[in-house]
Amino acid sequence: MKKTLFSVLIGLTISFCCCAQSTTFDKTKAVKDSKTKTFNSVSSATQMKNMGMGWNLGNTFDATYGVGLNTETGWGMPKTTKPMIDGLAKSGIKTIRIPVSWSNHIIDKKYTIDPEWMARVKEVVDWAIENDMYVILNSHHDCYEKPTAMPYGKGYYPNSTNYEESKRFLVNLWAQICLAFNNGYNEHLIFETMNEPRLRGTNHEWTTDKNCSECQDAMKTLNKLNQDVVDTIRKSGGNNAKRFIMVPGLRAALDAETKEYFVLPTDTIKDRIVLSVHMYDPYNFAMQTPGPKDFTPQIKSALAVNLKTLNDKFISKGIPVVIGEYGATNKGNDAARLEWFTFYIQRCKAYNIPAVLWDNGQATPDPKNGEKFGYYNRKTQTWYFPDILKAIIDNSK
Repeated sequence: MKKTLFSVLIGLTISFCCCAQSTTFDKTKAVKDSKTKTFNSVSSATQMKNMGMGWNLGNTFDATYGVGLNTETGWGMPKTTKPMIDGLAKSGIKTIRIPVSWSNHIIDKKYTIDPEWMARVKEVVDWAIENDMYVILNSHHDCYEKPTAMPYGKGYYPNSTNYEESKRFLVNLWAQICLAFNNGYNEHLIFETMNEPRLRGTNHEWTTDKNCSECQDAMKTLNKLNQDVVDTIRKSGGNNAKRFIMVPGLRAALDAETKEYFVLPTDTIKDRIVLSVHMYDPYNFAMQTPGPKDFTPQIKSALAVNLKTLNDKFISKGIPVVIGEYGATNKGNDAARLEWFTFYIQRCKAYNIPAVLWDNGQATPDPKNGEKFGYYNRKTQTWYFPDILKAIIDNSK
């Protein structure tokens, strides 16, 4: 293990030194993985099938309110416990996505992540792995708030103005994640480079126009940042040299990922890059409030078209896809939502797409709030809508 760790650190040092202005994290404070676990060689198609359907630990480690470890409960969610993860696994969910925000946990001028924060994330990841679940670990709310030159350590921003600082943040962040999660984790752990990278603070935050120079610059910059993260993960060696990596386009949105300027990273190993996409689809039914409440033929058709596009543009060409977030907000339309979930999961199963349910703990309808995505009661380890869970599980078999 000493030889392996030395090789990893040397590789990371070499990769950082290629940028004269780069600053490296404090390796003496970094959390390091000391375990060993065999990485099973499986095709991407088999991996996607094994992952099945999943659930997001939303509004938890991704929260940005609070200080230190208190951030975990800063957005009103209870502290994550082992019984909570055990109950999730017992309910039939095979994959858990653990969104994590990191930029608010930097403790020095070298991009060093608070080791207590890393250790806490690692603890919850381990609980899921102990349940034989697949885990998706990412960088979540680390996209900076506006396009102007951003200060040190505030995350990343997908434009050329902020490319160098964004690269320094992401490379140092992922180098630390790679030290904490490597040989002790096999193919059950998946890395996701970023979450919904986008042009925050602009008119194009939630739209992407290929004829817009600002959007073109953002897509090209994001391509470079995705490549930087993939290269960092691979250079860390060990199981990370062959780990599955999810990469998003702008907003993790289908319409941006099918545009000509979006390019998947090149890799040192075949069949390990996975497209990450979010599909609250169609928007008017799944998220818009008030918006339509009924699962009409038109809404069904729109959903079918977009899922088929994923298959035609990517899966049929050998590029695996994971829907990292999906769901339908509660408008008091339980029967229509059940129809939507049933159809959604049936199509995902047909195309071999794992879909990971977004859960922010908010289960009660609210005509003024379109983000009521509460499904799993974390305090009681029960489901607010058992019929929806049954539709997800039964139609994914």
